[in-house]
This record gives sequence, structure tokens and C-alpha cells, in this order.
Amino acid sequence: MNILIDLSILKNVNCGLGQVALNYGYYFRDVYQPVANEQIYLLVPKHFVGQFGHAVKYVVARKIYRLFPWIIGQRFDVWHAIHQLSRYKPYCRKYVLTIHDFNFVYEKRGRTITKYLRKIQRKVDAADKIVCISQFAKHETEKFMHLHGAPIDVVYNGIERIDLQPDSVPTQVDAEVKEKKNFHVLLDMMRYLPQYQLYIAGNASTPYADTIRRQIAEKGLTNVHLLGVVAPTEKVWLYRHCSAFLFPSLFEGFGLPIVEAMLFRKPVICSQETSLIEIGGGHVQFFEKGYPPQSSAQTIERVVANPPCDVDAAFAYAASFAWRNHMQSYLNIYRAE
Repeated sequence: MNILIDLSILKNVNCGLGQVALNYGYYFRDVYQPVANEQIYLLVPKHFVGQFGHAVKYVVARKIYRLFPWIIGQRFDVWHAIHQLSRYKPYCRKYVLTIHDFNFVYEKRGRTITKYLRKIQRKVDAADKIVCISQFAKHETEKFMHLHGAPIDVVYNGIERIDLQPDSVPTQVDAEVKEKKNFHVLLDMMRYLPQYQLYIAGNASTPYADTIRRQIAEKGLTNVHLLGVVAPTEKVWLYRHCSAFLFPSLFEGFGLPIVEAMLFRKPVICSQETSLIEIGGGHVQFFEKGYPPQSSAQTIERVVANPPCDVDAAFAYAASFAWRNHMQSYLNIYRAE
């Protein structure tokens, strides 16, 4: 059986999906044991050829394959697109499609939404197996797509054990603060928490970041800081040294950061939106709807002083999202095809 896994998103390795693709590669480099009559191929940018070991073969992601997919040749029994917006069309016997979210429905407007929905619908129509990263993502897929009876599985995202990695003190660098992360609702709250410093990671050059920066100045807040993007070791340092992790995000197909924070046995306070109640798994606290500043501050003070959730149980829960488990689920899907 020849299985191709589309990791072409590695061209944007620092984005969330790029990190997902990187961990697929690391699994095949460090964990995967070859099986008789099974050959894994990875579709990757040219500079990633060879980086994930010799148990797999590589296909270089070329623009011509997007235009003329049959050039790759009909040599694959299974083709797995690890996210719903890959620009490569499957050319294979069986097509596995992973859907992460429909955030664009809430973030975009008009024709852009229609364009994305049509693009994903074409992929759904071609898929032999659809996999979603959460029950919430599955419900969204059922809501926005015509499934025509296609089966849907749920395989939760894998999580890297970053709590075992070295750290380094953050420095000011480039990043991306996205509007959907909803950070601005935390600003007025910080008036009531002068004893704490709030650090926001994200691109300080976006219009939304400019809005936050302007509000920080207008409100005279000296305990709110835009960090910019942080390196992996800097992210580990922030998790390791924080008093609590706050995540007021509006749209998440999974919500990986709240699980990462649990690995460091840190209390998590997040929004009650989209997948976060599901992925929180009873191990997080929630902001009150509307984020009233004073009561939000009181929630943080209470949670930090006396975490209502067992941080050891939260750690065990987070560790259960191991990449080994994630990949074994997909290998079972490939082999069943």
C-alpha cells in the first residue's frame, strides 16, 4: 500500500498547521516502524526532503502538481490531506480529508465565505473518509457541508511534550495578534490586577494589534505587554513561569494552547466559545460571558490563589493527547482503506 500524506503546509512552518505538519514528520522520523507492503510518502517543500528520516519517501511539492495532479501519477492507494484548505488535489484510489474548523465563516464576509465553502465542499465530495479534530469541528462540518452520507471520524489533535523542552527568556520579535483571539476584552480587567503583568503573544504589526496598543496607551495600562511572536523555547519559558494562562478566543476548532498550558500544571481560564468547553475536558475555568472587568479579575485572583481544578489530573489529561496516539489513529484509518 502506497500512502501519501500532504505536508505541503510546511512552507509556513511557524503557523499552527505548519507545526501540525512538522509533528507528523517528527513522528515518522522518531517513532514510526515500517510495515511490510506499506510505503509512506510525504509531500513536502524541497528543503524538507530527507529531514524526516529514511523510513519514508518524499515527493517535492511543486506548483505544477496543483495544476496537473495526474503528473504525480496514480501510484497512491491513500492520499491524506491533513487540513481542509490544501492547494493540492488528490490523485489516488482513496482520499482522507481532515477538517479543522470553519472559522472563516465568522471572520470573513460575503463572497469570500462562499468561495471557501465551495472549495471545501469539492474536497468533501471527493473524500472517502472525513476526519475532524474535535466533536465541535464535526458538528460544524455537518452544519456547513453536504455530506451525502460520507462517514466522519473524530481524531483529536496530537500535542507535543513541550514541557520537557528547554526554555529561554522571551525577546521582542515579530508575531501575529489575531482579532479572533479576542485579547482586547482583557485590557480593562488589568486595572483591577496591578500586581500582575499580562503578556500577549502575537504580531504587533496587524491592525488589531494597533488597536490593542492604542487602547493600552489610552487607558494608561502599564501592566499589559505585546510580546510579538515567540520562539519555541520562549513559549516554553512563558508557560513555565506564568501564574495562569488566559485564552479568551472566539473561534477554535481545537484550542491547542489550553492543553499545552495544562502540561505545565498551570491554571487555565478561557472563553466558553466553540470547541473550548469540549477540549477543556473539565480541567479549565471559564470567563463570565461579556467579560465584565472586575468579576473577571476576581476570577483570576481566585483561580491563581486556589486552583479549583486538579492540575495533576489536568496534566495527565493533556499528556493523553500524545502524537503517538494521534498517528496510530490515522495509521488505522489508512490501513482500513
